[in-house]
Amino acid sequence: MRTSLVVLTIGLAVGLAGCESKIGRGAAIGGAGGAVVGAVVPGLSTVEGAAIGAAGGAVVGALDKDDEGRQWYRDEYGNRYYIDKDGRRRYD
Repeated sequence: MRTSLVVLTIGLAVGLAGCESKIGRGAAIGGAGGAVVGAVVPGLSTVEGAAIGAAGGAVVGALDKDDEGRQWYRDEYGNRYYIDKDGRRRYD
């Protein structure tokens, strides 16, 4: 049961890694890593590890800002952009 939960969590994280924002991608990768750690460490469940890893990954993903405080994203073609104060995409 534990192994299948780890495999499922990693599969979901790989699927979510395509998230547009760095926060979502960091949470997905952190959740997968945390699930593996939770499965290996005695006294820590896979779900607890995934939750801790996802929270940590989201925090790290949120730190990806430039000097002017802009959060950068990638569109479906891989182009970098940020959202300006009027809600419009501004590309590199």
